[in-house]
Amino acid sequence: MWQTIKSDIKAVREKDPAIPEGLIGLLEIIFCTPGFQAILAHRFIHFLHTRLRIPLLPRFLGQIVRWWTGIEIHPGAQIGRGVFIDHGMGVVIGETAIVKDNVTMYHGVTLGGTGKEKGKRHPTVEKGAFIGAGAKILGNIVIGENAKVGAGSVVLKDVPSNSTVVGIPAVVVKHNGIKVRDIVRHYSPDSHTANILSVSLNELEKNLQVLKEEIRSLGEQVNIQSKREVA
Repeated sequence: MWQTIKSDIKAVREKDPAIPEGLIGLLEIIFCTPGFQAILAHRFIHFLHTRLRIPLLPRFLGQIVRWWTGIEIHPGAQIGRGVFIDHGMGVVIGETAIVKDNVTMYHGVTLGGTGKEKGKRHPTVEKGAFIGAGAKILGNIVIGENAKVGAGSVVLKDVPSNSTVVGIPAVVVKHNGIKVRDIVRHYSPDSHTANILSVSLNELEKNLQVLKEEIRSLGEQVNIQSKREVA
């Protein structure tokens, strides 16, 4: 547990430029950083909920944390090490959500469901992912490692690792550091190549039609021969 808390503190130091160095910075993280406070409290609440299986109390404590920090994390949600929630107001993390190590998210993020499904119904966010302010990630989907979700996006499908998605609904605009339109342009044929491909396709269609006619003719000959043998 101590190593986990150290990872959480380190994440705040590395990702929040407003935190000063030294003891003052540590005190600011503990007393003035709602994301760290919410995650720290959640680790204790999650233990009560999943290990000790205490009813009601974890949910009640979760509501107090929500009132204090503006961040709502269901006691059943799984939060990894070094997760950083910046500002945090309005963040909602559902019961079956899984947030793995070193994930960063900003205020207004929702890891929610799409209805009243049973079982795993909330997202899984893989290591190192970044989720911009106001993004809504809904359903039992996976945000891949080191993926980035743009602010205000609505994500309804899996996001590949090392990709950037934006929009409503969100679409991939960059993968492995290359813009998707550049990838499409690189692999799209020019007009000359497109004409060659079109001619080749027409030739294949003609050959296929000839082959069908030959098979039909052969079938008719077999039927005639069979009738003669029966007669």
